[in-house]
Amino acid sequence: MKDYSRYTSPFSWRYGSDEMRTIFSEENKYKLWRKIWVELASAQHKQGLVSKEELSDLEKHQENLDIERIWEIEKDTRHDVVAAIKEFAEKAKIGGGKIHLGATSMDINDNAETIRISEALSLVEKELVNLLKTFGKQIEKYSDFTCMGYTHLQTAEPTTLGYRFSFTAQDLLMDLEQLEFVKKNLKAKGMKGAVGTSASYVKLLDAQGAEEMEKIVMDSLGIQAIDIANQTYPRKIDLLVSNLLSSIAQSLNKFAFDLRIMQSTNFGEWQEPFGSLQVGSSAMPFKKNPIKSEQICSLSRLVVNLGRTSWDNASNMLLERTLDDSANRRIAIPEMFLSIDEMLTSTNNIVEGLIINEKRIHKNLETYFPFSASEGIIIEAVKKGADRQMMHEVLREISMKAWEAIQDGEGNPMEDLIMSNQEIGKYLSSEEILKLMDAKNHTGSAQSKALTIAKKIGNLKSL
Repeated sequence: MKDYSRYTSPFSWRYGSDEMRTIFSEENKYKLWRKIWVELASAQHKQGLVSKEELSDLEKHQENLDIERIWEIEKDTRHDVVAAIKEFAEKAKIGGGKIHLGATSMDINDNAETIRISEALSLVEKELVNLLKTFGKQIEKYSDFTCMGYTHLQTAEPTTLGYRFSFTAQDLLMDLEQLEFVKKNLKAKGMKGAVGTSASYVKLLDAQGAEEMEKIVMDSLGIQAIDIANQTYPRKIDLLVSNLLSSIAQSLNKFAFDLRIMQSTNFGEWQEPFGSLQVGSSAMPFKKNPIKSEQICSLSRLVVNLGRTSWDNASNMLLERTLDDSANRRIAIPEMFLSIDEMLTSTNNIVEGLIINEKRIHKNLETYFPFSASEGIIIEAVKKGADRQMMHEVLREISMKAWEAIQDGEGNPMEDLIMSNQEIGKYLSSEEILKLMDAKNHTGSAQSKALTIAKKIGNLKSL
């Protein structure tokens, strides 16, 4: 039964998946510590430092974990790794005396953290590819669906909905490339001792033996050791991870913010999925607020600001190490991953169920596109001998009349005003004007470029 009288982080139940929570759970952490100690003892057994009987005893009790007992011991030791060693040794009475031989705490903790970050990156990669696949379907579906484009939150020129979706998809493809780079460069401390020189292991073995031992352990853990470490692995690696997560957050924030604008009543073109029993406001029963998009934007702010701690940790890790990174890393790294986990899932659900108000898009296009067509009319008229400045003034006067009609709640009369204007009629026929007033003829290569992005996404392997 949950204790509701004490603070619990929203990430323990509200945001993020159970899979991501498991990766950063205390149980997984201590199990990884146990695994590293056993693999270290196994490598040292091969080198004659740990007997077969001692190793077998450690292996036998590897899964016999009592976290409550570790925390009880830590109250006295005030050292989590020492507490975990003591708890393990209480169970493994034969091999317990060889646990952690030659190691320092960060040989255990940092290697375990690298494994957890690697597991978390794999989950993010899977979710990112899944989201891209969802975007790919929408891009194909709406590649030639003409809509009004907006710059400075003002009407601009037409684009297509698929092209607009492609902008986000392209950002996410760049994030995926960055993720592959981070995975390639994600390296652990290895087994290098107190200040990274491997001095303790060299004393136990020799320089070659210490290198062989490290390779055996790291191969068994499935991770690579960095060449140069101090007491920890370079906190620059945390910065690479944080920059990646911040980049993904930026991509998702941009899309979610755009959706919030498109869902606003003045635009009304998109709407995130809204459940039949969902409530938009406790006071206003008519409201359909974009709450998931707002949540994505909210969590993205958290990610980018938590990421700043990684910069500080990397910059202020003085000499061979200080401990002022320890407390914030316990919070920042899991919460950044859990935030991204939640945001990717939410965005995928939104894109999958996105409501496209096609009638409103057509209405906005009919209302505002005629203004965009004015430049094309000027160009075509000038090509046929018109004075550019005179045409500009004619179109300006027509535009002002059209704006007045719109402000009075009427439809845009610009097409009729252009068709009936004698000065324009001197240079352009009705057929030519109608062609110039067709928004589909003003989207350039939007469709083909959107389909190019969709093809790139289609070539991604699902994970």
